[in-house]
Amino acid sequence: MLKDKCIIRVGHNGSKSSCRVQTALFQSMRPRSEQFRLFPLCRCIIPGHRSARHQRRYQDSGADIAYSLRQKGVRVLTPNPSPPDSSDQGWSFPDTEEGIYSAVQQGATHLWANTILFASHPLQTSSRLTALASDLNVVGQPPGLVENFDDKGLLNNKLRELGGFTLPRAWMVDPDNVRQIVNQVDRYPIVGKPVRGRGSHGVRVCYDAAQLQQHAEDLLAESPLIMLEEFLAGEEATITVMPPTPSRPDYWSMVPVTRFNHTDGIAPYNGVVAVTANSRVVSEDEMKDPAYNKVMRQCEGVARLIGATTPIRVDVRRFRDGSHFALFDINMKPNMTGPGRPGREDQASLTAIAAAAMGWDYGTLLQHILESAQPLDQFRNYRSPF
Repeated sequence: MLKDKCIIRVGHNGSKSSCRVQTALFQSMRPRSEQFRLFPLCRCIIPGHRSARHQRRYQDSGADIAYSLRQKGVRVLTPNPSPPDSSDQGWSFPDTEEGIYSAVQQGATHLWANTILFASHPLQTSSRLTALASDLNVVGQPPGLVENFDDKGLLNNKLRELGGFTLPRAWMVDPDNVRQIVNQVDRYPIVGKPVRGRGSHGVRVCYDAAQLQQHAEDLLAESPLIMLEEFLAGEEATITVMPPTPSRPDYWSMVPVTRFNHTDGIAPYNGVVAVTANSRVVSEDEMKDPAYNKVMRQCEGVARLIGATTPIRVDVRRFRDGSHFALFDINMKPNMTGPGRPGREDQASLTAIAAAAMGWDYGTLLQHILESAQPLDQFRNYRSPF
């Protein structure tokens, strides 16, 4: 675990501090002066898709991350040197080329990309960062990975083709085939949702053809391609898969977190209902059900296949009570809010809830995620498995 963190610091004069590695800890030879860079909401959208952007979710989680790492002794670089603990503002740099380069010029060596990345993002394309690419480290999924696999239809279809993964029946729908697909559906309920969505935006359970047709048309007004999916009626859970780190060099699943108190069959967005009010870890006795272990191995298989470099969160649900689970939503950028700042006691994310069951507080979870940081040049060289 990274404690008292971190690493190769670019000094204010542009020279590199000497450094050495001790176990999983990169220890600077100078007095501790580690700098990290946190991103806010991405202001850009994948062409052709309008996604709910939940700006506050990224601002508040950015503040939570920075505050909690500081509490653990990590030196965090912020645009406001002393942002108010109770405010979401002043903790994160803009995720523009100028914003990123400003953080680097001020001494940042680690960039925590608390945003949605995409292939043309400055982290991927900025020539100003290229000369520093072997010295800068990034916490985040590679932009090429996110742009490909944030598309739920693309990833789910690839998993179906490969076999070995359990998924619900699904149909990809565009303006040209919407009526034909709706007419083909022979069993309800059906879930309609965007292929690139955030939280529960646009996700609705439809109980007949008229509802489905209307909802599909509403979704297609936002995006050129949507997904219809078999409704899974059983228990819902979510599984966080952690990436390889020096201290644990393979993918592994945290304990599942079961969800309850759904609204119209769908787990509500955490900005409306805190996940602490409708989620809990699966008990040791419940874990004796082999269905949990089976789906955890499948979730790890997804992360390994796509080459995830930070945690992913996979939402799973039983086809019916007592049945096995299906994977229905694979999140490349799970919410990472957590308690610590004043008034944030109930703001644990699903991943933080799972971590707490292992004895990790929120700051310890972040330290483990920080271990997954990779050099920017490696980050840029990601290649899709498909």
